Amino acid sequence: MKKLFLALVAVFALSMTVNAQNNLGVRLGGGQGFGTELSWQHDLGSNRLELDLGWHDGDYWNDINLVGIYQWRGSISGNFGWYAGVGAGLTIVTWDNGHDGDGDFALGVAGQAGLEYKFNAVPLQLSLDIRPRLNIINPYSDGMDFHWGDIALGIRFCF
Repeated sequence: MKKLFLALVAVFALSMTVNAQNNLGVRLGGGQGFGTELSWQHDLGSNRLELDLGWHDGDYWNDINLVGIYQWRGSISGNFGWYAGVGAGLTIVTWDNGHDGDGDFALGVAGQAGLEYKFNAVPLQLSLDIRPRLNIINPYSDGMDFHWGDIALGIRFCF
């Protein structure tokens, strides 16, 4: 986990040295437990990379997750656009009830689709999206499982 964190810091630092658009903020969602994620988007021309590190709180569990999504983008009208992408996610779960084990993990494939608006007057981007996920390695539910995902509101500062 330490190596993964250092790699993410290195990617973030490197991205700051190039003349690309970056967006940094939060992604707030619900559905399978209210969640808050730190969200970073890095422009790759007509596409982008989004990395989110978050915490979700359910009725009987809490989880920390890391998700990376490659996104394709398009314009609808002016500053209003759409995006869709695919990537991967890692989740570490802790249980609040009498579940077997103190914690588990899941590794899966994630998709993401949404709408966004970037303001002209202030460096701010708002988005609304959904992120379904298929957990392929999932010891806490005895095999693969699918989640429709959380609908989330993104609020990001553009720089």
